[in-house]
Amino acid sequence: MRSKTTVDKIQIFMKLMGRKARGPGRIYFTGGTSAILHGWRDATMDVDLKLDPEPKGAFEALAQIKKDLNINIELASPGDFIPELPGWQDRSHFIDSYGLVQFFHYDFYSQALSKIERGHSQDTHDVKAMFDEGYVKPEELMRLFLLIEAKLIRFPSIDPESFRARVEEVIEDMSNESEES
Repeated sequence: MRSKTTVDKIQIFMKLMGRKARGPGRIYFTGGTSAILHGWRDATMDVDLKLDPEPKGAFEALAQIKKDLNINIELASPGDFIPELPGWQDRSHFIDSYGLVQFFHYDFYSQALSKIERGHSQDTHDVKAMFDEGYVKPEELMRLFLLIEAKLIRFPSIDPESFRARVEEVIEDMSNESEES
């Protein structure tokens, strides 16, 4: 069993990946990894990431880093669970560069929508943090949801009506909360 991943392990991961990669590329962190780096959580079970473009030697490096740090690494991003949002790369937040590798937080709107769709309690906490810190705005979240709504047909496990209702509910809750502040 792998150990939980902390902010220290993520920072070591980035440095090692930058040293071991043999070419340029980008790594987009998502889920618990973004939450840890922002201080919304202390630890996560998996380092979820997307390689785009894939740094040369990335998979060899990932295999070694996984062993060295005793962590779980998953190739997973919001685009695996909901349709990719147009412009997600442009909205992704730069973290740092190590060697030839650049690290980013995967677009927070994409993360928020995939978390809303999944609906776990930890996901709700993360989405609230994204709203509270201004990474996600209600109007833009709805606009982006509407851009992918017709594409939900390609994701048979998602009920589009229920998903839309959850998005609207989260937006209403977050909007009401910000008015009360």
